[in-house]
Amino acid sequence: MMPASPAQSHNRKGDARGALCWLLAPGVLWTAFFCLLPLAVILAVSFATRGTYGGILWELSLENYRDLLHLLYGRIFGQSLLLAALTTIICLGMGFPLAYYIARLPPRRQALWLVLIMVPFWTNFLVRTYAWIFILRTEGLMNTVLLKLGLISTPVEILYSNSAVVLGLVYGYLPFMVLPLYAAIERVDRSLIEAAWDLYADRWSVFRLVLVPLTKPGIVAGCVLVFIPSLGAFITPDLLGGARSMMVGNLIQHEYLIARDWPLGSAISIVLMALVTGAMIWYLRAQSVVDDKRGAS
Repeated sequence: MMPASPAQSHNRKGDARGALCWLLAPGVLWTAFFCLLPLAVILAVSFATRGTYGGILWELSLENYRDLLHLLYGRIFGQSLLLAALTTIICLGMGFPLAYYIARLPPRRQALWLVLIMVPFWTNFLVRTYAWIFILRTEGLMNTVLLKLGLISTPVEILYSNSAVVLGLVYGYLPFMVLPLYAAIERVDRSLIEAAWDLYADRWSVFRLVLVPLTKPGIVAGCVLVFIPSLGAFITPDLLGGARSMMVGNLIQHEYLIARDWPLGSAISIVLMALVTGAMIWYLRAQSVVDDKRGAS
Protein backbone atom coordinates (compact mmCIF):
# COMPACT_ATOMS: atom_id res chain seq x y z
CA MET A 1 0.00 0.00 0.00
CA MET A 2 1.35 3.39 -1.00
CA PRO A 3 1.98 5.80 1.92
CA ALA A 4 -0.25 8.85 2.07
CA SER A 5 1.16 11.99 0.56
CA PRO A 6 1.60 15.16 2.67
CA ALA A 7 -1.35 16.75 0.90
CA GLN A 8 -3.62 13.79 1.71
CA SER A 9 -2.49 13.81 5.36
CA HIS A 10 -3.21 17.53 5.56
CA ASN A 11 -6.68 17.01 4.08
CA ARG A 12 -7.43 14.24 6.57
CA LYS A 13 -6.38 16.43 9.47
CA GLY A 14 -8.57 19.21 8.14
CA ASP A 15 -11.55 16.85 7.86
CA ALA A 16 -10.97 15.60 11.40
CA ARG A 17 -10.83 19.15 12.74
CA GLY A 18 -14.00 20.07 10.87
CA ALA A 19 -15.83 17.04 12.26
CA LEU A 20 -14.59 17.88 15.76
CA CYS A 21 -15.84 21.46 15.40
CA TRP A 22 -19.29 20.23 14.36
CA LEU A 23 -19.38 17.87 17.35
CA LEU A 24 -18.38 20.62 19.77
CA ALA A 25 -20.66 23.28 18.30
CA PRO A 26 -23.91 22.30 20.12
CA GLY A 27 -22.22 22.20 23.52
CA VAL A 28 -20.32 25.42 22.94
CA LEU A 29 -23.45 27.25 21.76
CA TRP A 30 -25.48 25.93 24.69
CA THR A 31 -22.80 27.02 27.19
CA ALA A 32 -22.44 30.44 25.58
CA PHE A 33 -26.17 31.13 25.36
CA PHE A 34 -27.37 29.70 28.67
CA CYS A 35 -24.28 30.21 30.88
CA LEU A 36 -21.92 32.89 29.63
CA LEU A 37 -24.59 35.29 28.32
CA PRO A 38 -26.67 35.32 31.56
CA LEU A 39 -23.44 35.71 33.54
CA ALA A 40 -22.47 38.70 31.41
CA VAL A 41 -25.91 40.24 31.98
CA ILE A 42 -25.62 39.78 35.76
CA LEU A 43 -22.14 41.31 35.71
CA ALA A 44 -23.41 44.32 33.74
CA VAL A 45 -26.41 44.80 36.04
CA SER A 46 -24.14 44.68 39.11
CA PHE A 47 -22.55 47.95 37.94
CA ALA A 48 -25.92 49.62 37.28
CA THR A 49 -28.06 51.69 39.67
CA ARG A 50 -31.38 50.85 41.27
CA GLY A 51 -34.28 52.93 40.06
CA THR A 52 -36.71 54.75 42.31
CA TYR A 53 -39.39 52.07 41.94
CA GLY A 54 -37.11 49.09 41.62
CA GLY A 55 -36.05 49.37 37.99
CA ILE A 56 -32.55 49.46 36.57
CA LEU A 57 -30.81 52.68 35.63
CA TRP A 58 -27.88 52.07 33.33
CA GLU A 59 -25.56 54.43 35.16
CA LEU A 60 -22.11 53.02 35.84
CA SER A 61 -21.52 52.81 39.59
CA LEU A 62 -19.48 50.83 42.12
CA GLU A 63 -21.94 51.63 44.91
CA ASN A 64 -23.36 48.10 44.93
CA TYR A 65 -19.98 46.60 45.74
CA ARG A 66 -19.32 49.31 48.34
CA ASP A 67 -22.62 48.39 50.02
CA LEU A 68 -21.32 44.86 50.50
CA LEU A 69 -18.75 46.28 52.93
CA HIS A 70 -21.62 46.96 55.33
CA LEU A 71 -21.41 44.99 58.57
CA LEU A 72 -24.77 43.27 57.93
CA TYR A 73 -23.68 41.79 54.61
CA GLY A 74 -20.34 40.81 56.09
CA ARG A 75 -22.13 38.97 58.88
CA ILE A 76 -24.32 37.08 56.40
CA PHE A 77 -21.33 36.13 54.26
CA GLY A 78 -19.41 35.09 57.36
CA GLN A 79 -22.31 33.01 58.64
CA SER A 80 -22.69 31.35 55.24
CA LEU A 81 -19.00 30.46 55.12
CA LEU A 82 -19.12 29.15 58.69
CA LEU A 83 -22.20 26.97 58.12
CA ALA A 84 -20.84 25.67 54.80
CA ALA A 85 -17.48 24.84 56.39
CA LEU A 86 -19.16 23.16 59.37
CA THR A 87 -21.36 21.14 57.02
CA THR A 88 -18.29 20.05 55.04
CA ILE A 89 -16.41 18.99 58.18
CA ILE A 90 -19.36 16.99 59.52
CA CYS A 91 -19.94 15.32 56.15
CA LEU A 92 -16.24 14.41 55.96
CA GLY A 93 -16.26 13.01 59.50
CA MET A 94 -19.36 10.93 58.81
CA GLY A 95 -18.67 10.08 55.19
CA PHE A 96 -15.11 8.75 55.46
CA PRO A 97 -15.88 5.83 57.84
CA LEU A 98 -19.01 5.00 55.85
CA ALA A 99 -17.15 5.09 52.53
CA TYR A 100 -14.34 2.95 53.97
CA TYR A 101 -16.85 0.41 55.27
CA ILE A 102 -18.60 0.20 51.89
CA ALA A 103 -15.32 -0.08 49.97
CA ARG A 104 -14.27 -3.10 52.04
CA LEU A 105 -17.53 -5.01 51.53
CA PRO A 106 -18.03 -7.74 48.91
CA PRO A 107 -19.12 -6.37 45.50
CA ARG A 108 -22.78 -7.38 45.88
CA ARG A 109 -23.12 -5.72 49.28
CA GLN A 110 -21.31 -2.64 47.97
CA ALA A 111 -23.97 -2.25 45.29
CA LEU A 112 -26.73 -2.52 47.91
CA TRP A 113 -25.18 0.15 50.12
CA LEU A 114 -24.61 2.48 47.17
CA VAL A 115 -28.27 2.11 46.19
CA LEU A 116 -29.31 2.96 49.76
CA ILE A 117 -27.15 6.09 49.64
CA MET A 118 -28.76 7.12 46.35
CA VAL A 119 -32.34 6.47 47.54
CA PRO A 120 -32.87 10.04 48.89
CA PHE A 121 -32.23 11.42 45.39
CA TRP A 122 -35.37 9.64 44.22
CA THR A 123 -37.42 12.18 46.17
CA ASN A 124 -37.55 15.91 45.49
CA PHE A 125 -35.18 17.91 47.68
CA LEU A 126 -37.95 20.33 48.66
CA VAL A 127 -40.15 17.46 49.87
CA ARG A 128 -37.29 16.04 51.93
CA THR A 129 -36.65 19.42 53.50
CA TYR A 130 -40.32 19.78 54.44
CA ALA A 131 -40.10 16.34 56.06
CA TRP A 132 -37.44 17.67 58.41
CA ILE A 133 -39.86 20.40 59.52
CA PHE A 134 -42.30 17.72 60.70
CA ILE A 135 -39.46 15.90 62.45
CA LEU A 136 -37.84 18.87 64.21
CA ARG A 137 -40.79 21.07 65.16
CA THR A 138 -41.92 21.29 68.79
CA GLU A 139 -44.77 18.82 68.28
CA GLY A 140 -42.78 16.78 65.75
CA LEU A 141 -41.62 13.20 65.68
CA MET A 142 -38.32 13.74 67.47
CA ASN A 143 -39.76 15.56 70.48
CA THR A 144 -42.69 13.16 70.69
CA VAL A 145 -40.40 10.13 70.87
CA LEU A 146 -38.01 11.77 73.36
CA LEU A 147 -40.89 12.85 75.62
CA LYS A 148 -42.44 9.37 75.63
CA LEU A 149 -39.07 7.80 76.43
CA GLY A 150 -38.65 10.24 79.32
CA LEU A 151 -35.34 11.55 78.01
CA ILE A 152 -36.56 15.16 78.08
CA SER A 153 -39.20 16.97 80.12
CA THR A 154 -39.89 19.82 77.72
CA PRO A 155 -39.73 19.88 73.91
CA VAL A 156 -36.36 20.76 72.40
CA GLU A 157 -36.48 23.80 70.11
CA ILE A 158 -34.20 22.99 67.18
CA LEU A 159 -36.27 24.17 64.25
CA TYR A 160 -35.55 27.69 62.93
CA SER A 161 -31.96 27.73 64.16
CA ASN A 162 -28.47 27.28 62.74
CA SER A 163 -28.42 23.75 64.14
CA ALA A 164 -31.44 22.82 62.03
CA VAL A 165 -29.80 24.39 58.95
CA VAL A 166 -26.58 22.40 59.44
CA LEU A 167 -28.60 19.22 60.04
CA GLY A 168 -30.55 19.76 56.83
CA LEU A 169 -27.42 20.57 54.82
CA VAL A 170 -25.58 17.51 56.12
CA TYR A 171 -28.55 15.31 55.28
CA GLY A 172 -28.83 16.77 51.79
CA TYR A 173 -25.15 16.74 50.80
CA LEU A 174 -23.70 13.74 52.65
CA PRO A 175 -23.99 11.50 49.55
CA PHE A 176 -21.85 14.00 47.62
CA MET A 177 -19.08 13.31 50.15
CA VAL A 178 -19.52 9.55 50.39
CA LEU A 179 -19.45 8.76 46.67
CA PRO A 180 -16.08 10.36 45.76
CA LEU A 181 -14.56 9.02 48.98
CA TYR A 182 -15.79 5.53 48.14
CA ALA A 183 -14.31 5.77 44.65
CA ALA A 184 -10.94 6.86 46.09
CA ILE A 185 -10.83 4.30 48.89
CA GLU A 186 -11.92 1.46 46.61
CA ARG A 187 -8.84 2.09 44.42
CA VAL A 188 -6.39 1.89 47.35
CA ASP A 189 -4.20 -1.20 47.19
CA ARG A 190 -4.88 -3.22 50.34
CA SER A 191 -1.33 -4.55 50.34
CA LEU A 192 -0.10 -1.06 51.26
CA ILE A 193 -2.25 -1.06 54.38
CA GLU A 194 -1.14 -4.59 55.22
CA ALA A 195 2.48 -3.50 54.80
CA ALA A 196 1.90 -0.68 57.29
CA TRP A 197 0.50 -3.18 59.79
CA ASP A 198 3.53 -5.42 59.23
CA LEU A 199 5.77 -2.45 60.06
CA TYR A 200 4.01 -2.15 63.46
CA ALA A 201 2.07 0.99 62.62
CA ASP A 202 -0.89 1.71 64.87
CA ARG A 203 -4.38 2.55 63.61
CA TRP A 204 -3.83 6.31 63.71
CA SER A 205 -0.53 6.04 61.81
CA VAL A 206 -2.11 3.85 59.13
CA PHE A 207 -4.94 6.33 58.74
CA ARG A 208 -2.77 9.45 58.77
CA LEU A 209 0.27 8.28 56.82
CA VAL A 210 -1.22 5.76 54.39
CA LEU A 211 -4.96 6.06 53.91
CA VAL A 212 -5.35 9.85 53.90
CA PRO A 213 -2.54 10.59 51.38
CA LEU A 214 -3.80 7.88 49.02
CA THR A 215 -7.39 9.12 49.18
CA LYS A 216 -6.61 12.84 49.08
CA PRO A 217 -8.18 13.37 45.62
CA GLY A 218 -11.46 11.90 46.88
CA ILE A 219 -11.30 13.99 50.05
CA VAL A 220 -10.72 17.20 48.11
CA ALA A 221 -13.43 16.37 45.57
CA GLY A 222 -15.95 15.55 48.29
CA CYS A 223 -15.18 18.74 50.22
CA VAL A 224 -15.63 20.86 47.09
CA LEU A 225 -18.88 19.09 46.13
CA VAL A 226 -20.29 19.72 49.61
CA PHE A 227 -18.89 23.18 50.35
CA ILE A 228 -19.95 24.88 47.11
CA PRO A 229 -23.67 23.98 47.15
CA SER A 230 -23.81 24.51 50.93
CA LEU A 231 -22.43 28.03 50.52
CA GLY A 232 -25.15 28.96 48.04
CA ALA A 233 -27.94 26.97 49.68
CA PHE A 234 -31.34 28.62 49.63
CA ILE A 235 -34.16 26.17 50.39
CA THR A 236 -32.66 24.60 53.52
CA PRO A 237 -31.88 27.83 55.42
CA ASP A 238 -35.17 29.36 54.25
CA LEU A 239 -37.33 26.49 55.55
CA LEU A 240 -35.29 25.21 58.50
CA GLY A 241 -33.52 28.37 59.61
CA GLY A 242 -36.16 31.04 59.27
CA ALA A 243 -35.30 34.71 59.48
CA ARG A 244 -32.57 34.12 62.08
CA SER A 245 -30.40 31.97 59.80
CA MET A 246 -30.13 33.95 56.58
CA MET A 247 -27.44 32.82 54.17
CA VAL A 248 -26.15 34.31 50.95
CA GLY A 249 -28.74 32.52 48.82
CA ASN A 250 -31.57 33.96 50.91
CA LEU A 251 -30.00 37.41 50.71
CA ILE A 252 -29.90 37.25 46.91
CA GLN A 253 -33.54 36.15 46.81
CA HIS A 254 -34.49 39.01 49.15
CA GLU A 255 -32.74 41.63 47.01
CA TYR A 256 -34.25 40.36 43.76
CA LEU A 257 -37.84 39.59 44.77
CA ILE A 258 -38.59 41.64 47.89
CA ALA A 259 -36.35 44.70 47.88
CA ARG A 260 -36.35 44.74 44.05
CA ASP A 261 -32.75 45.88 44.09
CA TRP A 262 -31.47 43.91 41.13
CA PRO A 263 -28.08 45.67 40.90
CA LEU A 264 -27.24 44.85 44.53
CA GLY A 265 -28.53 41.29 44.12
CA SER A 266 -26.35 40.93 41.02
CA ALA A 267 -23.31 42.23 42.90
CA ILE A 268 -23.90 39.69 45.68
CA SER A 269 -24.23 36.95 43.06
CA ILE A 270 -20.95 37.98 41.42
CA VAL A 271 -19.14 37.89 44.76
CA LEU A 272 -20.62 34.48 45.53
CA MET A 273 -19.53 33.17 42.14
CA ALA A 274 -16.06 34.56 42.79
CA LEU A 275 -15.88 32.58 46.04
CA VAL A 276 -17.06 29.43 44.27
CA THR A 277 -14.54 29.97 41.48
CA GLY A 278 -11.80 30.36 44.06
CA ALA A 279 -12.79 27.06 45.64
CA MET A 280 -12.71 25.37 42.22
CA ILE A 281 -9.28 26.82 41.42
CA TRP A 282 -8.01 25.53 44.76
CA TYR A 283 -9.40 22.09 43.95
CA LEU A 284 -7.81 22.01 40.50
CA ARG A 285 -4.45 23.11 41.87
CA ALA A 286 -4.57 20.50 44.62
CA GLN A 287 -5.47 17.87 42.04
CA SER A 288 -2.61 18.93 39.76
CA VAL A 289 -0.14 18.73 42.67
CA VAL A 290 -1.31 15.19 43.41
CA ASP A 291 -0.99 14.23 39.74
CA ASP A 292 2.52 15.73 39.57
CA LYS A 293 3.61 13.75 42.63
CA ARG A 294 2.21 10.56 41.15
CA GLY A 295 3.99 11.24 37.86
CA ALA A 296 7.29 11.93 39.63
CA SER A 297 7.01 8.72 41.62
